[in-house]
Amino acid sequence: MKARIKWVEGVSFLGETQSGHAVLMDGPPESGGRNLGPRPMEMVLLGTGGCTSYDVIHILKKGRHDITDCYVEIDADRAENDPKVFTRIHFHFVVTGHHLKEEAVSRAIELSAEKYCSASIMLGKTADITHDFEIVSA
Repeated sequence: MKARIKWVEGVSFLGETQSGHAVLMDGPPESGGRNLGPRPMEMVLLGTGGCTSYDVIHILKKGRHDITDCYVEIDADRAENDPKVFTRIHFHFVVTGHHLKEEAVSRAIELSAEKYCSASIMLGKTADITHDFEIVSA
């Protein structure tokens, strides 16, 4: 996997992926940014949320569960001193579907957290990661 990060100006950077996508990252005005995009560490959380959501949906669909929607809310803390790594991350999944079983959703989240989501497993080296979920009937 490859990526390219190009400095734009101030503390703005254009990230380009090997798959041909681009995202603008920027800092807050008090750090010289213009607030034109997410912060790089916000991108880390977004990527991790996308990684684990992909796993959960894939596992549930593979098990032929009738899932119609899924989102994850992430709440995280970072260390106060540099390098300001994530120290706590909580994932709250809201999974919507027909006749979803708690055991199936719980197992999908567990498999993502322990086996498949490389992003959250990597962040788990510095952060205490927790998960919970709720099921909404469609």
